[in-house]
Amino acid sequence: MSTELLEAVRALLQEKNALLLAHNYQRPEVQDAADLTGDSLGLSMEAARTEAEVIVFAGVHFMAETAAILSPQKTVILPERDAGCPMADMITPEKLRAKKAELPGVPVVTYVNSSAAVKAESDVCCTSANVVSVVKSRPEDHLLLTPDQNLAQYAQRHTNKKLDFWPGYCPTHQKLTPADVLRAREAHPGALVMAHPECRPEVLDLADAIKSTSGMLTFAAESDAEEFIVGTETGLLHPLQKNNPTKKFYPASKRMVCPNMKLTTLASVKIALELMTPVIEVPEDVAAKARLAVERMLAVPRD
Repeated sequence: MSTELLEAVRALLQEKNALLLAHNYQRPEVQDAADLTGDSLGLSMEAARTEAEVIVFAGVHFMAETAAILSPQKTVILPERDAGCPMADMITPEKLRAKKAELPGVPVVTYVNSSAAVKAESDVCCTSANVVSVVKSRPEDHLLLTPDQNLAQYAQRHTNKKLDFWPGYCPTHQKLTPADVLRAREAHPGALVMAHPECRPEVLDLADAIKSTSGMLTFAAESDAEEFIVGTETGLLHPLQKNNPTKKFYPASKRMVCPNMKLTTLASVKIALELMTPVIEVPEDVAAKARLAVERMLAVPRD
């Protein structure tokens, strides 16, 4: 990382009263420059509690939207306008409304990895960490989970409710196969396998721990194990190693790289701060409905 570039970014953040958020999958240089790192919802919630007037979100589009929903009084900037999420794009509010018409009265549980417009059509949101708690909290016996089929099938294992699911998925996590995990185990026989719930069910069957990104960070820190195979986007290896310098972390597959997450660079953060663009805005009618779905999720007690 260029020291000069880092200093320029930090000076601009101070000048603009801005906060730089970096998702766990971002480039190391961006994570190291950020005020806060973490998962998408956690970052947005923390940013909402600060006095910053500007949020610069080094992530993808739906994450910046979530920040805008939870901090309507702040300016939210996404350094790379084209940083999207293929899974979030696999569902639209129009298609969700059509599905709801086919399933009258069936509540919709939507993963936070979705657009604000889709959240607005949902009854409650969930994260990869709390999906089981959210499903169990609903009084209904039949639910529709969108847009991640793998997350829905993971939740189905932990409830007797009938769960319909949307045929969406994260292309990065979908790349991981059981053969990849077995090869990694053979190369590192003493390592524990951590897998993200967005992975295929047959991959989760091979995992020692199924965790969200924040859950993996906690699990690795608290475990007595010294080696871990990491079944999620490779960007998480950086904070894992940074937080646990004496432990070893191996990617379950080097192919697990999200090109959208890697679009943002420290240089693009600097340009975004200088120009104060691109600004991400969510229409208030959409934001209000989406915010309600998020707030219902936050009110659910953890198991």
